Amino acid sequence: MSTSLLAYALIGGILYGIFFALVGVGLNLIFGVMRMINLAHGQFVLLGGYGAFLLVQHLHLNPIFGIPLAVAGAIVVGIPLYFAVVPRLQASRDPEMLSFILFFGIAQMLDAVLTMIFGANQRSLPETALGGGNIGVLGQQFPDSWWVGAAASLLAIGGLYLYFTRTRLGFATRAIMANREEALATGIDVERVSAIAFITGLALAGIAGVFVPYLLGSISPDIGNELTTTSFAVIIIGSLGNPLGTIVGGLVFGIGTMYMQTFFPSWSNLVPYALLVIIVLIRPSGLLGKAVRVT
Repeated sequence: MSTSLLAYALIGGILYGIFFALVGVGLNLIFGVMRMINLAHGQFVLLGGYGAFLLVQHLHLNPIFGIPLAVAGAIVVGIPLYFAVVPRLQASRDPEMLSFILFFGIAQMLDAVLTMIFGANQRSLPETALGGGNIGVLGQQFPDSWWVGAAASLLAIGGLYLYFTRTRLGFATRAIMANREEALATGIDVERVSAIAFITGLALAGIAGVFVPYLLGSISPDIGNELTTTSFAVIIIGSLGNPLGTIVGGLVFGIGTMYMQTFFPSWSNLVPYALLVIIVLIRPSGLLGKAVRVT
């Protein structure tokens, strides 16, 4: 087994995994705070990707401007969506199952809308928009866009960490994730904090979407469900309900996927999910070991 190929799989897997940590962290945040299963998560990621596509192809702007656009879009879409559906779901007897059904319907609607607007064909963005060159580490070359995507992912996840550990809202968010009823009893405005967490989760999904055309090669409406499935794999490997545990899940998923694509490409789509099954069987609460979910 070639040492250079091992280095390629490791470095590429780290870059890939950091990106997928960002793809999944918004889904884990929403579940951790609201115990809601957002099956439309992949479609919200795609909205960020198509936003970047419009900026590049029609406004001739750098796709990096898709990041503030994703944040603005999350606010515009997230506020009415949250107050229209989330309080009703949480007042129901089984909010997890109802959210599963509701967001499945939203996912199908977004699929249809994206197909009508952009068509079913794959769309890509020019590599030159994020550098166009390659950066070498340990003799292995990777596109500038991969490094930019990984750096942006680290910054976004780092910002979420600072939010959790340095702000009053972050402390309140962690309290709700630990025990919603106790947080409510201590006077925390659970509704307000949950709405902010919901919008933040959508914003993180949109930011990840900006880099999907580069890390995955292209975007098309039919990959939304695949992105949702991958996000679930990442967050379950790390720790379901613990957003920062998504980093661990992303790295395991990324390195495992890149290793298989490098050495056993015909098995590459199967093995990461087999790894998920093995980890769940050994440590049902994920690699971080502490279950956060309240039953």
